[in-house]
Amino acid sequence: MERKNIWESCSKKQLSEIESFAQEYRAFLDQGKTERECIKTTLERLDAAGYRDLDKLIGKKGTLKTGDKVYRVWMNKTVIAFNLGSAPLEAGLNILGAHIDSPRLDIKQNPLYEEDGLAYLDTHYYGGVKKYQWVAIPLALHGVVVKKDGSVVEINIGEAADDPVFFVSDLLPHLAAEQMEKKANKVIEGEALDIIVGNRPLVLDKGSAKKDDGDPAKNAIKNNILDILKNSHGIAEEDFISAELEVVPAGCAREAGLDRSMVLAYGQDDRVCAYTGLAALLACKKPKRTACLILADKEEIGSVGATGMHSRFVENTLAELLNLAGSYSELTLRRALAASAMLSIDVGAAYDPFYKSSFEKRNAAMLGGGVLLEKYGGHRGKSGSNDANAEYLAYLRHIFEAAGIRFQTAEHGKVDVGGGGTIAYILAAYGMDVVDCGVPLLNMHAPWEAASKADIYEAKRAYAAFLAGVK
Repeated sequence: MERKNIWESCSKKQLSEIESFAQEYRAFLDQGKTERECIKTTLERLDAAGYRDLDKLIGKKGTLKTGDKVYRVWMNKTVIAFNLGSAPLEAGLNILGAHIDSPRLDIKQNPLYEEDGLAYLDTHYYGGVKKYQWVAIPLALHGVVVKKDGSVVEINIGEAADDPVFFVSDLLPHLAAEQMEKKANKVIEGEALDIIVGNRPLVLDKGSAKKDDGDPAKNAIKNNILDILKNSHGIAEEDFISAELEVVPAGCAREAGLDRSMVLAYGQDDRVCAYTGLAALLACKKPKRTACLILADKEEIGSVGATGMHSRFVENTLAELLNLAGSYSELTLRRALAASAMLSIDVGAAYDPFYKSSFEKRNAAMLGGGVLLEKYGGHRGKSGSNDANAEYLAYLRHIFEAAGIRFQTAEHGKVDVGGGGTIAYILAAYGMDVVDCGVPLLNMHAPWEAASKADIYEAKRAYAAFLAGVK
């Protein structure tokens, strides 16, 4: 089947809409580099659109009816939002589900140390990364520190023009003969991804209390960092125990290419689908079936934990929704879940001509080719895959073609070369129709990922068409 580049058929109006939407999307990426930040900026948009906090309604024993818009947040890392349709919830929902966690470096609980004239923060990488990509680039520190008294200190260092940044050092090529003989997964070891945070020692005035067993020179650089943290944020060393600090690439999302056709940014897996899904939900007017958006945590490490899709958060929240709508029963909940239809909105691998041996071109996603439908993922013999059924794909073809959506189909590289997974199989366990549908990326899981503006815009249109559909 012939696949055309979207840019070839765009009207002037569409080109203007693509550029405007891409600008809004880049702002969203800059505001939400962590799960907590992403939730915060998402809630601002939901609140502005008239969505209400479901937990507050539960506390007041309120009721819900057609046209009501509500959301529920869990541990500040996961959110689910509903626009209640005219059809009963038992008839099922139209669900968009994305994840908002991305590969990064996490600061350990006992991280700060000094060694041979430098102060470091010890890290543990999160998700699937090529470790060598994280050295010798400017890095920023984001997250929260929760003190013993329950107060929360928000951290965001490295993004403002006058902020300091951090980095992981690498060996100069003149001395790297032995290093360069190693396999790529061993060139940089996981324990070598500690970030450098200082080089200046704390200078004590005469008569000041001496630190570290009476030796003012011992750990003087580390102590200087502690002084800075105390003065700037009120943080003590033991506060790292109850902190969630993430190291991410410093800098804002940028337009890429002389033609400005792409977005280059950190965290587009999977915040590109999170934002387009959110935009589709906010654009949804009077749906027949209840429209739902799930933004979940922990996908990059198996969707585990209380904020990952394997938790009961979605199921419990739908039960609360049914209760406030006056129709809860265990059977109604099961029927609602089984009758629902979902797009697991996650990114796919875009075909890269420099690495063509990893792709089967006829079944690869092209940058600028439109939103991507991926019937199955998994590894090798489709192991761990959802593998959507043909009837559901036919329904989506009908929906997309009726709305003029440009879409493409693909799989995740050549058979036996690799593979990948999403949250699709988790929701499919309820018996609902689920398929992966997202934006193709170059440089996936790298510190900077690339997406086509046209594909981003087309994803939003596809998700909006799906939410408006009757299935």
